[in-house]
Amino acid sequence: MELEQALHHYFQFNSFRKGQREVIESVLRGQDTIAMLPTGTGKSLCYQLPGYMLNGKVIIISPLLSLMQDQVEQMKALGEKRAVAINSFLTPFEKKQILKQLNSYKFIFVSPEMLRTELIVNKLRELKVALLVIDEAHCISQWGYDFRPDYLKIGEVREALNSPLTIALTATATEEVRKDIAKYLKLENWKEFVFSVDRPEISIGVEIVGQQEKQKRIFELVENLEGPGIIYFSSKKIAEQMASKLRGRGEQVMAYHGGIDQEARILIQQQFIHGQLNIVCATSAFGMGINKENVRYIIHYHMPLQLESYLQEIGRAGRDGKNSLAVLLYTPGDEQLSIQLAEGEIPDKEQINMLFNVIQHHQLSLMNITENEDLLIRSCGFSETQWRIVANYIASRERVNPSDVKEEFYHYITDRLRIKKEKIAMVLEYLQHRGCKRTFILNYFKEKASVDKVNCCSSCGLNLSDFRKNTGLNNTNKNFNWKQELATMLLSRRL
Repeated sequence: MELEQALHHYFQFNSFRKGQREVIESVLRGQDTIAMLPTGTGKSLCYQLPGYMLNGKVIIISPLLSLMQDQVEQMKALGEKRAVAINSFLTPFEKKQILKQLNSYKFIFVSPEMLRTELIVNKLRELKVALLVIDEAHCISQWGYDFRPDYLKIGEVREALNSPLTIALTATATEEVRKDIAKYLKLENWKEFVFSVDRPEISIGVEIVGQQEKQKRIFELVENLEGPGIIYFSSKKIAEQMASKLRGRGEQVMAYHGGIDQEARILIQQQFIHGQLNIVCATSAFGMGINKENVRYIIHYHMPLQLESYLQEIGRAGRDGKNSLAVLLYTPGDEQLSIQLAEGEIPDKEQINMLFNVIQHHQLSLMNITENEDLLIRSCGFSETQWRIVANYIASRERVNPSDVKEEFYHYITDRLRIKKEKIAMVLEYLQHRGCKRTFILNYFKEKASVDKVNCCSSCGLNLSDFRKNTGLNNTNKNFNWKQELATMLLSRRL
């Protein structure tokens, strides 16, 4: 079957988006592939279409549980019933039933945490794997903006599955990150496709405002800009407060962050997608995989921690190809919050000292550190993120002498924090740059900058009146029954 025929047969599309054909052809030639395509260009098609055309199972490793579940639901909505997600949302009974009939599924989504389980890996080894997919592959690199220690084990799992045909997908990866992807996945001969990170349909602006002006400016932008839109925050509390204030001003808005339960997340996602909500006040927990084509603006209340994550988040806008706007509000001193957040993600020296004191006091083995997870988390005050870093680092060490591992760990966290602070400094340089903002971003990703665009950025000239509300339009889907939709989605998770 020709590619265009297959595209129309399986997805009812008549043509490929930029980059999709090249990547898909590489995979179908049996070539391990690393592909960097901009957010919103349809990366999932790059493994779903080959998956249909290859004989065997497709295993997709995905970092976010909500993203994984959303992708499964999207496939089921299009008629593909052989898709399943294996993650911590499953009850022990559900997991047992899925593993029992695993061979009946075609597309198997797995969280990287689940790959730590020997039972899961052994079940996957029993399958005929046609394609291994690593989604958001930048998570594998310590240079990546969203480094996940669990991703470091994927290379070992790949070898355990006899090194099947592999595709690694990401939207924003520097050359250093792409080298790490190949290294840790243990790719020996691979094809690399790197497309521009530029999204010309998105105009980008930076506004320097006082702390007291920020809230007022949010109200002005929301009141005047054509929606729907997403407002990003670094603080769950401020996201909740702003959502409440905007509701008080008559806006259809909810807050979305890692502190709300899964059913509420699904509900907010679906209400936003179907037009029941016009605004979401979100932390970075909201974004990847949210398939809404007509997001017209993205506002950042706080500065992002990396340019890579900034591109990922503003890439939620303009997926329909129409003009959209990204505005970043910066107050001098905001970088201090970013530094505090970066420091909070990594265990500090006091926690590491306490960790090895507890290990010594209880005569614990480094080889089986996860067996004492509750004791160590409680004693050292580790957050979930900090514990993942601790457990994965120690598990990966060949040395078993605690004093050696402790000293190495000191160096490791010092280096990790240095990298994070360098990323924050680069964002600050971007904010203060007086030249073209778009060119700055393209240069960061070592792209040749050739920008010729109306409403390019706040340095080149940005007319916000071009993004004003059209009061004659109302995109809300009045017929959408969110209660029915939520009930259906929750039921499908059980099937």
